[in-house]
Amino acid sequence: MTSHRIVTAEGLARPAGFAHAVVAAPGTPVYLGGQTAQGSEGSIVGETMVEQFDVAAGNVGTALRAAGATPRDLVQLLIYVTDVAAYKNSLGAIGTLYRKHFGRHYPAIALFGVAELFDADAMIELLGTAVIQEGGS
Repeated sequence: MTSHRIVTAEGLARPAGFAHAVVAAPGTPVYLGGQTAQGSEGSIVGETMVEQFDVAAGNVGTALRAAGATPRDLVQLLIYVTDVAAYKNSLGAIGTLYRKHFGRHYPAIALFGVAELFDADAMIELLGTAVIQEGGS
């Protein structure tokens, strides 16, 4: 269980699938580079938002593990998409994949619609911040 404190603010709408705020436990911060659905060969994998979310979320997990962290150490996740409607229309499948990669840990999350990402074939990019708690994950 994480000792990062999830805050639900009175007066704001009840959060679903995200936290209003996270108070990180003391520890070492980890700032991830943006993770798209880029496969190990360097090209984008997946033709749909759902397929690309699955790969990008897996890449976040891989980067976290390489830094000595786990998904439970995430305190913030920023999601950039080139098609907000496609993301919203896929929420059920994306929610299932989110739980596959991150469990039921919901840090502070925001979704941004952008015109394009660095790789023209990318539809989604995930940018995370984690804090490895003192004493390990």
